[in-house]
Amino acid sequence: MQKIMGDASVVVADYLRGLAAAHPDVIECDPEHRILVRRAPVAPGKVGLVSGGGSGCEPLHAGYVGLGMLDAACPGEVFSSPVPNAIMAATVRADHGGGVLYIIKNFGGEVMNFGLAAEILRRKGIRIEKVLVNDDASFPPELAARRRGLGATVLVEKIAGAAAEQGRTLDDVAAVARRVVERSRTFGVALRPCTHPKTGRRTFELPDGEYEVGVGIGGDRGHERRPLPSVDEIADIMLERITAELELQPGNRVLVLLSGLGSTPAIELYGLFAAVRDRLVKHGAEPVRSLVGDYITSLDSHGALLTVLHADDELLELWDRPVHTPTLRWGA
Repeated sequence: MQKIMGDASVVVADYLRGLAAAHPDVIECDPEHRILVRRAPVAPGKVGLVSGGGSGCEPLHAGYVGLGMLDAACPGEVFSSPVPNAIMAATVRADHGGGVLYIIKNFGGEVMNFGLAAEILRRKGIRIEKVLVNDDASFPPELAARRRGLGATVLVEKIAGAAAEQGRTLDDVAAVARRVVERSRTFGVALRPCTHPKTGRRTFELPDGEYEVGVGIGGDRGHERRPLPSVDEIADIMLERITAELELQPGNRVLVLLSGLGSTPAIELYGLFAAVRDRLVKHGAEPVRSLVGDYITSLDSHGALLTVLHADDELLELWDRPVHTPTLRWGA
Protein backbone atom coordinates (compact mmCIF):
# COMPACT_ATOMS: atom_id res chain seq x y z
CA MET A 1 0.00 0.00 0.00
CA GLN A 2 1.35 3.39 -1.01
CA LYS A 3 -0.51 6.20 0.75
CA ILE A 4 0.39 9.57 2.20
CA MET A 5 -0.51 8.73 5.77
CA GLY A 6 0.96 7.64 9.07
CA ASP A 7 -0.66 5.22 11.47
CA ALA A 8 -3.92 4.00 9.95
CA SER A 9 -5.58 4.20 13.38
CA VAL A 10 -5.40 8.02 13.37
CA VAL A 11 -6.06 8.71 9.70
CA VAL A 12 -9.61 9.99 10.36
CA ALA A 13 -8.55 12.20 13.26
CA ASP A 14 -5.70 13.63 11.19
CA TYR A 15 -8.07 14.37 8.32
CA LEU A 16 -10.53 16.23 10.55
CA ARG A 17 -7.77 18.20 12.23
CA GLY A 18 -6.29 19.18 8.89
CA LEU A 19 -9.64 20.09 7.33
CA ALA A 20 -10.49 22.40 10.23
CA ALA A 21 -7.03 23.96 10.16
CA ALA A 22 -7.35 24.64 6.42
CA HIS A 23 -10.78 26.31 6.84
CA PRO A 24 -10.69 28.01 10.25
CA ASP A 25 -13.23 30.64 9.19
CA VAL A 26 -15.78 27.98 8.29
CA ILE A 27 -15.50 25.04 10.69
CA GLU A 28 -14.02 23.96 13.98
CA CYS A 29 -13.01 20.50 15.13
CA ASP A 30 -14.02 18.93 18.44
CA PRO A 31 -11.29 16.27 18.75
CA GLU A 32 -12.75 14.76 21.93
CA HIS A 33 -15.94 13.72 20.15
CA ARG A 34 -14.38 13.71 16.66
CA ILE A 35 -16.96 16.00 15.13
CA LEU A 36 -16.88 19.14 12.99
CA VAL A 37 -19.08 22.16 13.73
CA ARG A 38 -19.86 25.29 11.70
CA ARG A 39 -18.43 28.63 12.79
CA ALA A 40 -20.83 30.93 10.92
CA PRO A 41 -23.20 32.84 13.20
CA VAL A 42 -26.61 31.22 13.53
CA ALA A 43 -29.95 32.93 14.11
CA PRO A 44 -31.72 31.80 17.30
CA GLY A 45 -34.33 29.18 16.53
CA LYS A 46 -32.69 28.01 13.31
CA VAL A 47 -33.18 24.32 12.55
CA GLY A 48 -29.90 22.44 12.91
CA LEU A 49 -28.74 19.86 10.36
CA VAL A 50 -26.58 16.90 11.35
CA SER A 51 -25.26 14.08 9.22
CA GLY A 52 -22.46 11.58 9.33
CA GLY A 53 -21.25 8.26 8.08
CA GLY A 54 -18.21 6.19 7.40
CA SER A 55 -15.04 8.06 6.52
CA GLY A 56 -13.47 7.37 3.15
CA CYS A 57 -16.31 9.08 1.26
CA GLU A 58 -14.86 12.59 1.44
CA PRO A 59 -15.85 15.35 1.13
CA LEU A 60 -19.04 13.76 2.52
CA HIS A 61 -19.96 14.77 5.23
CA ALA A 62 -17.34 16.95 6.88
CA GLY A 63 -16.74 19.00 3.74
CA TYR A 64 -20.35 20.18 3.78
CA VAL A 65 -20.39 21.80 7.21
CA GLY A 66 -20.97 25.53 7.11
CA LEU A 67 -23.35 28.29 6.08
CA GLY A 68 -26.25 26.91 4.06
CA MET A 69 -25.58 23.22 4.70
CA LEU A 70 -24.78 21.16 7.79
CA ASP A 71 -24.38 22.56 11.30
CA ALA A 72 -22.31 19.56 12.38
CA ALA A 73 -20.92 16.33 10.98
CA CYS A 74 -19.83 13.19 12.81
CA PRO A 75 -17.54 10.94 10.72
CA GLY A 76 -17.03 7.34 11.76
CA GLU A 77 -14.07 5.12 11.06
CA VAL A 78 -13.43 4.21 7.43
CA PHE A 79 -16.66 2.73 6.02
CA SER A 80 -18.15 2.49 9.54
CA SER A 81 -21.01 4.39 11.13
CA PRO A 82 -20.31 7.10 13.72
CA VAL A 83 -21.00 5.99 17.27
CA PRO A 84 -24.04 7.33 19.18
CA ASN A 85 -21.90 9.45 21.53
CA ALA A 86 -20.43 11.37 18.58
CA ILE A 87 -23.88 11.82 17.04
CA MET A 88 -25.25 13.15 20.32
CA ALA A 89 -22.35 15.58 20.72
CA ALA A 90 -22.93 16.86 17.19
CA THR A 91 -26.66 17.22 17.89
CA VAL A 92 -26.12 19.29 21.01
CA ARG A 93 -23.81 21.64 19.10
CA ALA A 94 -26.33 21.91 16.24
CA ASP A 95 -29.35 22.63 18.43
CA HIS A 96 -30.18 26.33 18.12
CA GLY A 97 -33.66 26.05 19.55
CA GLY A 98 -35.59 25.05 16.45
CA GLY A 99 -34.93 21.33 16.58
CA VAL A 100 -32.45 19.18 14.67
CA LEU A 101 -32.81 17.27 11.40
CA TYR A 102 -30.83 14.04 10.98
CA ILE A 103 -29.92 13.24 7.38
CA ILE A 104 -29.27 9.50 7.41
CA LYS A 105 -28.03 7.34 4.56
CA ASN A 106 -29.69 3.95 4.32
CA PHE A 107 -26.92 1.81 5.82
CA GLY A 108 -27.70 -0.45 8.76
CA GLY A 109 -25.17 1.00 11.20
CA GLU A 110 -26.12 4.60 10.46
CA VAL A 111 -29.84 3.93 10.75
CA MET A 112 -29.33 2.16 14.09
CA ASN A 113 -26.89 4.62 15.68
CA PHE A 114 -28.71 7.78 14.62
CA GLY A 115 -31.92 6.16 15.86
CA LEU A 116 -30.37 5.45 19.27
CA ALA A 117 -29.04 8.99 19.54
CA ALA A 118 -32.43 10.45 18.63
CA GLU A 119 -34.22 8.30 21.20
CA ILE A 120 -31.89 9.41 24.00
CA LEU A 121 -31.90 13.11 23.11
CA ARG A 122 -35.65 13.32 22.63
CA ARG A 123 -35.98 12.27 26.27
CA LYS A 124 -33.78 15.26 27.11
CA GLY A 125 -36.06 17.65 25.31
CA ILE A 126 -34.39 18.07 21.92
CA ARG A 127 -36.83 17.83 19.05
CA ILE A 128 -35.42 15.63 16.29
CA GLU A 129 -36.69 14.65 12.85
CA LYS A 130 -35.04 12.04 10.64
CA VAL A 131 -34.84 11.84 6.87
CA LEU A 132 -33.66 8.61 5.24
CA VAL A 133 -31.72 8.92 1.97
CA ASN A 134 -32.18 5.83 -0.23
CA ASP A 135 -31.63 7.02 -3.79
CA ASP A 136 -29.68 3.97 -5.03
CA ALA A 137 -31.40 3.00 -8.30
CA SER A 138 -29.15 -0.02 -8.83
CA PHE A 139 -31.63 -2.02 -6.73
CA PRO A 140 -35.00 -2.57 -8.43
CA PRO A 141 -38.13 -1.09 -6.82
CA GLU A 142 -39.08 -4.41 -5.26
CA LEU A 143 -35.82 -4.27 -3.26
CA ALA A 144 -36.29 -0.64 -2.22
CA ALA A 145 -35.50 -1.43 1.44
CA ARG A 146 -31.93 -2.28 0.39
CA ARG A 147 -31.34 0.94 -1.51
CA ARG A 148 -28.30 2.78 -0.19
CA GLY A 149 -28.00 6.50 0.42
CA LEU A 150 -25.67 7.86 -2.26
CA GLY A 151 -25.31 11.10 -4.24
CA ALA A 152 -28.70 12.52 -3.26
CA THR A 153 -27.23 12.99 0.22
CA VAL A 154 -25.24 15.97 -1.08
CA LEU A 155 -28.35 17.46 -2.67
CA VAL A 156 -30.42 16.97 0.48
CA GLU A 157 -27.78 18.62 2.65
CA LYS A 158 -27.55 21.64 0.33
CA ILE A 159 -31.25 22.16 -0.35
CA ALA A 160 -32.51 21.40 3.17
CA GLY A 161 -29.65 23.49 4.55
CA ALA A 162 -30.84 26.47 2.52
CA ALA A 163 -34.39 25.97 3.78
CA ALA A 164 -33.13 25.91 7.38
CA GLU A 165 -31.11 29.08 6.76
CA GLN A 166 -34.35 30.81 5.71
CA GLY A 167 -35.76 30.19 9.17
CA ARG A 168 -38.29 27.52 8.19
CA THR A 169 -39.68 25.17 10.81
CA LEU A 170 -38.31 21.69 11.45
CA ASP A 171 -41.34 20.09 9.81
CA ASP A 172 -40.89 22.27 6.72
CA VAL A 173 -37.18 21.56 6.41
CA ALA A 174 -37.79 17.82 6.81
CA ALA A 175 -40.50 17.93 4.14
CA VAL A 176 -38.15 19.65 1.68
CA ALA A 177 -35.45 17.05 2.40
CA ARG A 178 -37.87 14.18 1.78
CA ARG A 179 -38.96 15.71 -1.53
CA VAL A 180 -35.35 15.80 -2.67
CA VAL A 181 -34.97 12.11 -1.82
CA GLU A 182 -38.19 11.18 -3.58
CA ARG A 183 -37.22 13.07 -6.73
CA SER A 184 -33.59 11.81 -6.93
CA ARG A 185 -31.97 8.61 -8.17
CA THR A 186 -28.31 7.53 -8.30
CA PHE A 187 -26.45 4.82 -10.19
CA GLY A 188 -22.77 3.93 -9.75
CA VAL A 189 -20.08 2.05 -11.66
CA ALA A 190 -16.47 1.20 -10.79
CA LEU A 191 -13.48 0.28 -12.93
CA ARG A 192 -11.15 -0.32 -10.01
CA PRO A 193 -11.84 -0.98 -6.30
CA CYS A 194 -10.33 1.01 -3.46
CA THR A 195 -7.54 0.09 -1.04
CA HIS A 196 -8.61 0.05 2.61
CA PRO A 197 -6.02 1.87 4.76
CA LYS A 198 -6.32 -0.55 7.66
CA THR A 199 -5.78 -3.71 5.63
CA GLY A 200 -3.61 -2.37 2.85
CA ARG A 201 -5.59 -4.51 0.38
CA ARG A 202 -8.12 -3.91 -2.34
CA THR A 203 -11.66 -4.42 -1.09
CA PHE A 204 -12.28 -6.83 -4.00
CA GLU A 205 -10.52 -8.01 -7.14
CA LEU A 206 -11.50 -6.71 -10.57
CA PRO A 207 -9.67 -7.95 -13.69
CA ASP A 208 -8.53 -5.50 -16.34
CA GLY A 209 -11.11 -4.94 -19.04
CA GLU A 210 -14.09 -5.41 -16.72
CA TYR A 211 -16.17 -3.12 -14.50
CA GLU A 212 -18.67 -3.36 -11.68
CA VAL A 213 -22.26 -2.24 -12.26
CA GLY A 214 -24.25 -0.82 -9.35
CA VAL A 215 -21.55 0.03 -6.81
CA GLY A 216 -21.97 2.07 -3.64
CA ILE A 217 -19.52 4.10 -1.55
CA GLY A 218 -18.31 1.56 0.99
CA GLY A 219 -15.74 -0.23 -1.14
CA ASP A 220 -18.30 -2.91 -1.94
CA ARG A 221 -18.85 -4.75 -5.21
CA GLY A 222 -21.72 -4.00 -7.54
CA HIS A 223 -24.53 -6.32 -8.58
CA GLU A 224 -22.80 -7.69 -11.64
CA ARG A 225 -19.53 -7.57 -13.57
CA ARG A 226 -19.36 -6.88 -17.29
CA PRO A 227 -16.76 -6.27 -20.01
CA LEU A 228 -15.82 -2.59 -20.02
CA PRO A 229 -17.81 -0.82 -22.79
CA SER A 230 -17.47 2.64 -24.34
CA VAL A 231 -18.34 5.80 -22.44
CA ASP A 232 -21.61 6.05 -24.38
CA GLU A 233 -22.74 2.61 -23.23
CA ILE A 234 -21.80 3.42 -19.62
CA ALA A 235 -23.95 6.56 -19.82
CA ASP A 236 -26.85 4.47 -21.18
CA ILE A 237 -26.52 1.93 -18.37
CA MET A 238 -26.39 4.59 -15.65
CA LEU A 239 -29.37 6.51 -17.01
CA GLU A 240 -31.67 3.62 -17.91
CA ARG A 241 -33.21 3.04 -14.50
CA ILE A 242 -32.79 6.66 -13.34
CA THR A 243 -34.89 8.10 -16.15
CA ALA A 244 -37.47 5.33 -15.88
CA GLU A 245 -38.00 5.75 -12.15
CA LEU A 246 -38.07 9.53 -12.22
CA GLU A 247 -40.57 9.30 -15.10
CA LEU A 248 -38.85 12.20 -16.84
CA GLN A 249 -40.92 13.86 -19.54
CA PRO A 250 -39.92 16.32 -22.25
CA GLY A 251 -39.45 19.74 -20.69
CA ASN A 252 -38.65 18.45 -17.20
CA ARG A 253 -35.76 20.29 -15.54
CA VAL A 254 -33.04 18.27 -13.86
CA LEU A 255 -30.06 18.88 -11.62
CA VAL A 256 -27.18 16.51 -12.39
CA LEU A 257 -24.44 15.51 -9.97
CA LEU A 258 -21.66 13.36 -11.45
CA SER A 259 -19.12 12.46 -8.81
CA GLY A 260 -15.87 10.61 -9.23
CA LEU A 261 -15.15 7.89 -6.70
CA GLY A 262 -11.75 9.21 -5.67
CA SER A 263 -9.29 8.57 -8.48
CA THR A 264 -11.28 9.19 -11.64
CA PRO A 265 -9.43 11.73 -13.84
CA ALA A 266 -11.31 14.86 -14.83
CA ILE A 267 -10.84 14.07 -18.52
CA GLU A 268 -12.85 10.86 -18.04
CA LEU A 269 -15.43 12.37 -15.71
CA TYR A 270 -16.26 15.30 -17.96
CA GLY A 271 -16.35 13.01 -20.99
CA LEU A 272 -18.92 10.89 -19.18
CA PHE A 273 -20.87 14.00 -18.23
CA ALA A 274 -21.00 15.06 -21.89
CA ALA A 275 -22.46 11.66 -22.80
CA VAL A 276 -24.97 11.83 -19.94
CA ARG A 277 -26.06 15.34 -20.83
CA ASP A 278 -26.48 14.45 -24.51
CA ARG A 279 -28.80 11.61 -23.55
CA LEU A 280 -30.85 13.68 -21.13
CA VAL A 281 -31.36 16.37 -23.76
CA LYS A 282 -32.28 13.76 -26.37
CA HIS A 283 -34.80 12.37 -23.89
CA GLY A 284 -36.29 15.86 -23.65
CA ALA A 285 -35.08 16.72 -20.15
CA GLU A 286 -33.40 20.06 -19.52
CA PRO A 287 -30.20 19.91 -17.38
CA VAL A 288 -30.34 23.32 -15.67
CA ARG A 289 -27.75 22.78 -12.91
CA SER A 290 -24.75 20.47 -12.68
CA LEU A 291 -21.83 19.52 -10.45
CA VAL A 292 -18.96 17.44 -11.80
CA GLY A 293 -16.03 16.39 -9.61
CA ASP A 294 -15.30 14.45 -6.42
CA TYR A 295 -18.29 15.20 -4.20
CA ILE A 296 -19.01 11.74 -2.74
CA THR A 297 -16.26 9.15 -3.07
CA SER A 298 -15.02 5.73 -2.02
CA LEU A 299 -11.37 6.30 -1.05
CA ASP A 300 -9.31 5.77 -4.23
CA SER A 301 -11.87 3.86 -6.31
CA HIS A 302 -11.91 4.54 -10.04
CA GLY A 303 -15.48 5.05 -11.14
CA ALA A 304 -18.46 7.40 -10.92
CA LEU A 305 -21.82 8.01 -9.30
CA LEU A 306 -24.52 9.70 -11.37
CA THR A 307 -27.32 11.45 -9.49
CA VAL A 308 -30.28 13.11 -11.19
CA LEU A 309 -32.80 15.28 -9.37
CA HIS A 310 -36.13 16.06 -11.04
CA ALA A 311 -36.15 19.72 -10.04
CA ASP A 312 -38.87 22.34 -9.61
CA ASP A 313 -38.86 26.09 -8.94
CA GLU A 314 -38.56 25.78 -5.16
CA LEU A 315 -35.78 23.20 -5.18
CA LEU A 316 -33.77 25.19 -7.74
CA GLU A 317 -34.19 28.40 -5.76
CA LEU A 318 -32.95 26.67 -2.62
CA TRP A 319 -30.05 25.10 -4.53
CA ASP A 320 -28.97 28.54 -5.75
CA ARG A 321 -29.05 30.15 -2.30
CA PRO A 322 -25.73 31.07 -0.64
CA VAL A 323 -23.48 28.34 0.69
CA HIS A 324 -20.05 28.53 2.32
CA THR A 325 -18.45 25.22 3.28
CA PRO A 326 -15.00 23.73 2.63
CA THR A 327 -16.38 22.09 -0.55
CA LEU A 328 -19.30 24.16 -1.88
CA ARG A 329 -19.09 27.95 -2.00
CA TRP A 330 -21.28 30.35 -3.91
CA GLY A 331 -23.37 33.46 -3.33
CA ALA A 332 -22.28 34.05 0.28
